[in-house]
Amino acid sequence: MKIICSYFLFGLVFLFTSCKKDKPNNFENVDYKTWNDYLGDSERSHYSKLTQIDTVNVQQLELAWSYKSGGLEEGRTTQIQTNPLILDDKLFGVNAAIELFAIHAKTGTEVWKFEPKIKDNSGLGLNRGLSFWKSDSNEPSRLFFSSGSKLYAVNIKNGKAISSFGHNGSIDLRDGLGRNPEKLSVVANTPGAIYQNTLVMGTRVGEGPGSSPGHIRAYNVLTGEIEWTFHTIPQPGELGYNTWPKEAYKTVGGANSWAGIAMDQTRGIAYIPTGSAAFDWYGGDRHGENLFANSLLALDVKTGERIWHFQLVHHDMWDRDLPAPPNLFEMSRDGEKIPAVAQVTKSGHVFIFNRLTGEPLFPIEEKSYPNSILQGEQAHPTQPLPTKPEPFAKQLLTEADLYAPNQPAFVDDFVDKDQNINPPTVLDKFRQITSKGQFIPIDTTGVLLYPGADGGAEWGGAALDPTKGIMYVNSNEMAWIVRMKKIGGETDKKLDFGSSLTQVHCARCHGGELQGLGAIPELQNVKTRFSVDSIQSIIKKGKGAMPGMPNLSDNEIEGIANYISGITSVTDHRVEESSIKVPYAVAGFGRFKDDRGFSVMNPPWGTLNAIDLNTGEYLWKIPFGHEEELKDVNHPISGVENYGGPVITASGVLFIAATKDEKFRAYSMKSGNLLWETKLPTGGYATPATYQIGEKQYVVIACGGGKMGTKSGDEYRAYALPD
Repeated sequence: MKIICSYFLFGLVFLFTSCKKDKPNNFENVDYKTWNDYLGDSERSHYSKLTQIDTVNVQQLELAWSYKSGGLEEGRTTQIQTNPLILDDKLFGVNAAIELFAIHAKTGTEVWKFEPKIKDNSGLGLNRGLSFWKSDSNEPSRLFFSSGSKLYAVNIKNGKAISSFGHNGSIDLRDGLGRNPEKLSVVANTPGAIYQNTLVMGTRVGEGPGSSPGHIRAYNVLTGEIEWTFHTIPQPGELGYNTWPKEAYKTVGGANSWAGIAMDQTRGIAYIPTGSAAFDWYGGDRHGENLFANSLLALDVKTGERIWHFQLVHHDMWDRDLPAPPNLFEMSRDGEKIPAVAQVTKSGHVFIFNRLTGEPLFPIEEKSYPNSILQGEQAHPTQPLPTKPEPFAKQLLTEADLYAPNQPAFVDDFVDKDQNINPPTVLDKFRQITSKGQFIPIDTTGVLLYPGADGGAEWGGAALDPTKGIMYVNSNEMAWIVRMKKIGGETDKKLDFGSSLTQVHCARCHGGELQGLGAIPELQNVKTRFSVDSIQSIIKKGKGAMPGMPNLSDNEIEGIANYISGITSVTDHRVEESSIKVPYAVAGFGRFKDDRGFSVMNPPWGTLNAIDLNTGEYLWKIPFGHEEELKDVNHPISGVENYGGPVITASGVLFIAATKDEKFRAYSMKSGNLLWETKLPTGGYATPATYQIGEKQYVVIACGGGKMGTKSGDEYRAYALPD
């Protein structure tokens, strides 16, 4: 194995005068009494200086106001994942229909609502937050709000689109990617980051073959014009081009930054995490390391030039997107302050770098892993893992770790048809698959992804106390099974055309047998709910939680619609060419549970962790949330799967919702002790915010529900101490 401990791996060092050590800490210039940026500040610290609510009086918190934001639709599962902004005395958020609103932050009374003319039908439609630009001229201050492929500039005072921005107040995020915009599916679930008059944006794109590229773009906040583009799939002559096949930049998608961006306002550097290249489970058509997928990028905001990068997963075949914005902080080491950046991962690791040079601040090992056995695939021989801190999620599941090995396995998430009749036990199923830890290539038998596709860490991200360098991160401890299936063949091209396309483009979300996964509906009986024409329209444009696939030809869309409708002989597709360029699709994909719905591993099934990033040592780790149907005296607090991040305060209180038991909780940052909890009307799968109006501190959470089988909601709730 090889130890990476010096920044010379990154090539030339970026040297400029603004990088001197005597530059002030960004945190000294932030007003932490408001919440004027996504996750609290551009460093994504989740931190507030407020102290009125402390570790003693937090038990007195009571509901101050609630706001029904609207946007619920009968028969449709929705979510709200928004971390709202609080500017002066107004709170700005997004509802379940992806509509922007402003309310009085003291009372919850609505001020205005902005409804996009074209509703978000992309199927990628969630909105996790907003970007705010404060004007110092005659131009109006504005919010940047995304819905579907549109990015709007909205006047903060009246909720009207600013017509001088883009085309009558919006730009289309599909433009400027170097491919036909009509064939692209692109949205922005997470807000961009602003430096002076420049808005740096990442996007969310599809994860199957033919997906859109994930290039990073910078826009002028006044005009909407593109100022620069960084190609995450490099083009000829660019660094990283030789880590892909020669024509990959024309056809491969992904390598996008959907998780959010951190900004060093002092130095004008954007820190951008990227995700995997598409297709995310098979890379036989994209041999090589695949820069800049799965990388942490440091870019000069003025020019778009790369300062440094580090790739956290080479040639990803495990959907190991970097799931959250990095955290910027000052590391204390040997009496000095080092400008640092920390990146959490789905695998439960924390990578920490000098944010000016890219030098790892704890050694990173390049470990050897086996090659893939799938036809055409070539796994990268090594993968980097940090030596410190220790992973905050479990890394290996063995037979000894199974919670109820003789319980029947819950097979709906990774169904084989015959297993519905005679389901195996958890132990039997475990022995049928491979469980050897990280970076084991996926095969046709089944490989355990542990932690699963939703982390470890996920999009809620980590909080980081800028005064102490302590990270607080919630973690999922769920095991997933992934299994591939060979597609294509010469036996029956007429049937194979539709079935193969369906397996490639639909099984990733709807399950290997189209049986549905969690809140994602089954497609086995879709013909009873929609006509063939309606199905074709949904495939092309998207609906609800389903992304549109405009990159597919009309014949391909017809082939999928006919197949899932049970129509096998309308059109003869035997001579048609399909866009499928990969020989495998997902056959099974989902959480590994027993028939009671419990995770197969020993609890805890979710944790909350405090890590001193100066030393790499843990201060505490606790189970987070509780599976209320579990009646086990040995596990009075089971921990549960969780979505949404924490907020931390100068008074030592950590606030977090995130769990499917629909609780909102406060913990001691020092000890991890539970200080307060309250029941929410629906799950709070968002990161809260805290702010002060007059002399009163509030903490607010979006109760949008809709994940993990919980009911949907539209309510924002704020809590405060009694008068």
